[in-house]
Amino acid sequence: MLKIGVLRGREDSFPDAVIDEINRRDCGVSAEYIHLGGTSCGEPCPYRVILDRISHEVPYYEVYLKQASMQGTYVVNNPFWMHVDDKFFGYALAKQLGIPVPKTVVLPNRRYEADITEGSLRNMWPIDWDARLQEVGLPCIMKPAFGGGWKSVYKIYSKDDAIRAYEESGSLTMTLQEFIPWQDYIRCLSVGKDRVRAIRYIPRPMGQGEYVQDQSVLDPHDKEMAEEYTKRFNTAIGYDMNALEFAVKDHVLYAIDITNYVCDFDYRSLKDAHFPWVVNTMADFLIEKAKSGERNEVTANWGKYLNK
Repeated sequence: MLKIGVLRGREDSFPDAVIDEINRRDCGVSAEYIHLGGTSCGEPCPYRVILDRISHEVPYYEVYLKQASMQGTYVVNNPFWMHVDDKFFGYALAKQLGIPVPKTVVLPNRRYEADITEGSLRNMWPIDWDARLQEVGLPCIMKPAFGGGWKSVYKIYSKDDAIRAYEESGSLTMTLQEFIPWQDYIRCLSVGKDRVRAIRYIPRPMGQGEYVQDQSVLDPHDKEMAEEYTKRFNTAIGYDMNALEFAVKDHVLYAIDITNYVCDFDYRSLKDAHFPWVVNTMADFLIEKAKSGERNEVTANWGKYLNK
C-alpha cells in the first residue's frame, strides 16, 4: 500500500482531518504521522508523499525532507523552494507576472550578528528616508521580509515613525510598502497550484483575521481575478499549498501577502464553510500524487512563466 506521511507542529485539526479523510476512502493509499529520531545519509524514505506543516520552524525536518525528495518522495510544499519564501521576492515575482503590487522597498537590516563588522558592510549606504518615503507614500506599512502573523508590522505616518520602527526592528530585514486603502479584501486558499477558494477576509492587525463564511458576498469579477492571479503565481513559484491575500481598490487587486510556505488551514480559522474544502481538496491532491509517481522539481524555470 502507498503511504503518505504528515509532519505537523502545534496544529491538530487540519492534519488530523486530512489523515482521517485519506484513510476513510480505503483507496490503496494510507496516511500517518511521521516519527523521526535521527536520519542516516541514504536512509530510504518509506513515504510516497509527505505533507509538511512544520519544517519552516524545525531545521532538522527541512534536512530530512530534502533527502526524501531527492529519493523520489513528493513533498508538499517542495522543500527546495522554502528559501524563496520572502515577501519582497514574492512582490518582485508577482510584478514580473503582471500581478499588481503596492510600491515596495526592502531596507538594510538595522543590526547584524556580532561577527559581522563594518568591514563586511562596506557596500552599505545610509537610508535616504525622505526619498524612500516619497517613493511609497504616506501613510505606509513597515513589515518584515520574512515571517508573518502580523509580527513587527507598523503603520507609518511620518519620517519619525519610520525611523522609530526601524530602530525597533533589530536584526529583521524590513520592507516599506505603499498602503492601499482597500474596499474589499480577499484571501485565496490554494492546493496543488490550481485549486483555489477565494474568500472575503477581514484582516485584524495584531490578531487572527476573519474568514467570511458567505461565499456569495464577493464581486464575481474580483473573485475571478483573485483566483486567476493565484493560479498564475503558484505555477511560477512552485507551491502546492499557499494562501494569498489581495487588497481590492476600484476592482484592481493588489498582492499584499502571497508567499505562505505553511499557511493557516486550522478549523478555528476556516470554520464550517471552508474547512471541509481544504481537507477534501488536500486529500484528493495527496492521493493523486501518491498514485502518479511524480517527483518534486529541483530547479526553477522562471523564464517559462515570466513576461519578456
